[in-house]
Amino acid sequence: MIKWIFVATGLLSCSAPSQPATQVPTAPAPPAGPRLQMGAAQLAKYLPALQGKRVGLVVNQTSRVGSAYLVDTLKALRVNLTAIFAPEHGFRGEAADGATITDGHDARTGVPVRSVYGKTKKPTPEMLADVDVLVFDIQDVGTRFYTFISTLHYVMEAAAEQGKTVVVLDRPNPNGAVVDGPVLEAKHRSFVGLDPLPICHGLTVGELATMLNGEKWLAGGRRCRLLVVPVAGGYTHATPYALPVRPSPNLPTARAVALYPSVCLLEGTNVSVGRGTDRPFEVAGAPTQPATRPYQFTPRPNAGSPTPPLNGQLCYGLDLHTPAPGEAAEFFTVRYLLDFYRQSTDQAHFFSKYFEQLAGTDSLRAQVMAGRPEASIRASWEPGLGQFKQLRRKYLLYPEK
Repeated sequence: MIKWIFVATGLLSCSAPSQPATQVPTAPAPPAGPRLQMGAAQLAKYLPALQGKRVGLVVNQTSRVGSAYLVDTLKALRVNLTAIFAPEHGFRGEAADGATITDGHDARTGVPVRSVYGKTKKPTPEMLADVDVLVFDIQDVGTRFYTFISTLHYVMEAAAEQGKTVVVLDRPNPNGAVVDGPVLEAKHRSFVGLDPLPICHGLTVGELATMLNGEKWLAGGRRCRLLVVPVAGGYTHATPYALPVRPSPNLPTARAVALYPSVCLLEGTNVSVGRGTDRPFEVAGAPTQPATRPYQFTPRPNAGSPTPPLNGQLCYGLDLHTPAPGEAAEFFTVRYLLDFYRQSTDQAHFFSKYFEQLAGTDSLRAQVMAGRPEASIRASWEPGLGQFKQLRRKYLLYPEK
C-alpha cells in the first residue's frame, strides 16, 4: 500500500591507537560560507510528528543537536523513546570495523538498544512492536558501500511492511558533488551495496530515502510513510562541509573521507588501506609491493581495528595524506587500484572474492587484469552512470551548485 511522502521545508505542514569515535576530526574548517542547520536541529519541523507516538531512533555518535546527542535532546523534551537501533560501529560509534553489535540499554537514558548490524540487519516485527515512528539521523559519506545507507534501506523496508513512519533528519554529504563509478549489478547485491547506485551516488540520505520510495526499490515495490527534514541555510551539493564528528572509527579526517571511495576498492585486494595505523584510508601498501615504494608502514591492533589486515607485516606503498599536484578537491579514481595491481609481486592472489561486492560489477577486475587504462575503464561506466545521473535529478532536494 502506498503511504504518504513529505519533505519538510517550513514549519511542519502536516591508526597508533585510534582516537575515540566521537573525537572531532583533525581537518581544517571549511571556507566561510552559509551557516547550515542540520535536520536534527530543526525541532519544530518534526516534533509534531513524534508527539503521542512511540519513537525508535536509528542513530549513532553523529546524531547530535549542537553538542548534545539527539537521544538526550528528545528525552529532555519528553518524547516517548522506546528503542534505539544501533548500526555498524554501535550507538556510540566506538565498535571496531566489522564488529558484531549486541543488544542492551543506553546507560544514560535507559532506552533499550537493539542491534541492526550483525545477525539481524533488518528490524523484525518483534523489534518494532513498540514503535510507531522511526527517526533516522546518521551522517553518511556518499559512497555505496558505506553501510549506513543499507541500514536506511532496511529500516524503510521494515517500516513499509509494518505500517510505521520514517522521519529522516538530513545532513550534508561531504562527497556530495561526486557522482562517479560503476553502477551496482543486481547479482553483486549485498549489505555493502543493496541498490543500483554508482560507487559515489552524490545524494544526501534524505534524497536517497525519497529515491528508495520513488523508484520502488524496497521489497515488493512498497513505499513507506516518509518525512524528510532537509538541511537549511543554503546547502548545495558543492558546499564544502568538514564533519564535526568522525562518521566511523577509521574515517578520522576530511582527507580520509575524500579518499575513501577510491581507496576502499583496495579492501577487496591483498593491499592494506591503513587500518591499524594512525592514517586509515590515507595510506596503502602491502608486503607484495616493491620495497622501493616511497612509504612503509606496519599495521598494528588498535581501537578501530583490533585485527587489522596484514597485522604486523611491513607494507610498502603510498602515503596519500597530501593531495597530489593538480588533484581535484572532490574526485573518484581507480588509479590507486591500477597502480597497486601493476606493481604487485603476487598478481595471482591480488584480488579477493569480496572485490566484486565493492566494485558492484564483474568487469572492473577483468579490466584491471587486462591492463586497461583508467580512461578506457571510465568509458565503460558511462551508459549506466549517465542513466543514474538523469534519475538522480528527480530526487535532488538541493541545488548542484
